[in-house]
Amino acid sequence: MGIVKEFREFAVKGNVMDLAVGVIIGGAFSTIVNSIVKDLIMPIVGTATGGLDFSNKFIRLGDIPPSFKGNPDSFKDLQTAGVAVFGYGSFITAVINFLILAVIVFGIVKLMNTMRKRAEEAPAAPPPTPEDVLLLREIRDSLKQR
Repeated sequence: MGIVKEFREFAVKGNVMDLAVGVIIGGAFSTIVNSIVKDLIMPIVGTATGGLDFSNKFIRLGDIPPSFKGNPDSFKDLQTAGVAVFGYGSFITAVINFLILAVIVFGIVKLMNTMRKRAEEAPAAPPPTPEDVLLLREIRDSLKQR
């Protein structure tokens, strides 16, 4: 029973829930980054390199089966047919995805650290003086005047 209770306490802690939310948001964010790379960055890179399309760059390692019905120059067609292919273009795209994601996460962490430092450095407003202290001050001041 001790292990179950200990696990329950661990799972209910705020850090575990924060981690779960982070993983879910990270998965959704990964889709956005993949779209940025595939739909925005790679076409620009392809244009800058003379129409080079990284997603279809591969080296065929296996033989094409006789029943193959597709384009022998298509990475997706060959993969679908089960031909062994070395897809370095997909790897390059994944590396670019990672670099973009790393830069974005670095920027977010840097922004959060800056905001945290500003919050720590900002002087806190003094709490309002309680009414009984104000009353005692008035009594003190009136006694001093006599």
